[in-house]
Amino acid sequence: MRIRAVLAAAILTFTLGPFRLSAQTDWENPVKKLLREGKPVVGLTVTIPSPDVVVQAGELGFDFVWIEMEHSPTTLESAHNMILATRGSKVVPIVRVPVNELWMAKRVMDSGALGVIFPFTSSPELAAQAVAACRYPPLGKRGAGHGLASLRWPVPGPYNDFADKNILVIIIIEQAVAVERIDEILDVPGIDVVYIGTTDLAYSLGLRGNMDDPRHREAVAKVIASAQRHHIPVGRPISSAAQVPEFLKQGFQFFQTPGELNLLGAGAQPILDAFGKKGPDAKTRPLY
Repeated sequence: MRIRAVLAAAILTFTLGPFRLSAQTDWENPVKKLLREGKPVVGLTVTIPSPDVVVQAGELGFDFVWIEMEHSPTTLESAHNMILATRGSKVVPIVRVPVNELWMAKRVMDSGALGVIFPFTSSPELAAQAVAACRYPPLGKRGAGHGLASLRWPVPGPYNDFADKNILVIIIIEQAVAVERIDEILDVPGIDVVYIGTTDLAYSLGLRGNMDDPRHREAVAKVIASAQRHHIPVGRPISSAAQVPEFLKQGFQFFQTPGELNLLGAGAQPILDAFGKKGPDAKTRPLY
């Protein structure tokens, strides 16, 4: 009986092998697929270098994790461990790098990131540099050396073809000059998402972070309109569920949640309130 079972398993493996190979070869980045279909995606911002948080994000149903390297102490080694934590999950690891540089993007992609978020992309030249960083020659300038990426994406065919097809190029518009040049920037081929850094944009407009000012709303609307003309999905941060209907109506598809620490606070507050527990008062606590 045991020999018969082994033979049956071997025959099944041999029979299904080509189908499995085809399924892996035809795999498409699910975030890219949803965006192409006009559907929204939402990702958890991860600022703590913790694989456990990333695993939980996948279990909860987030489409992607926004691994934060610009505004957090997350190192390249930590980011790699967090990316590996998405193995076996549908959640897609995307990294915001601290600078728009070829070498920086290469390092996170070689660690397995399936999307790179480029801050302060305020000119067509920087947009072109972002795209080139994420594609192998002759499509771009990415250097070969993806050994660690293959630990997360052990594709049956050439990794370079898989990466060129599936890695998302996400640029951030967060300066007034970028809004002024938005059509030139989005004329650059190969951009997958244009993300509006709404808070930094409000500072760049001289508004000290005030996003209710008409000048800010006008700038955001200008970016959305250009993105729609160029058929590029547009994204933004979101702070509450109540904002979802209005932002969807405005045309946004790609959403970044608050960081895990903010969500921890929001979830814990009702329980603490029930016990009458409060943290230190920021107005009276000593600074040192």
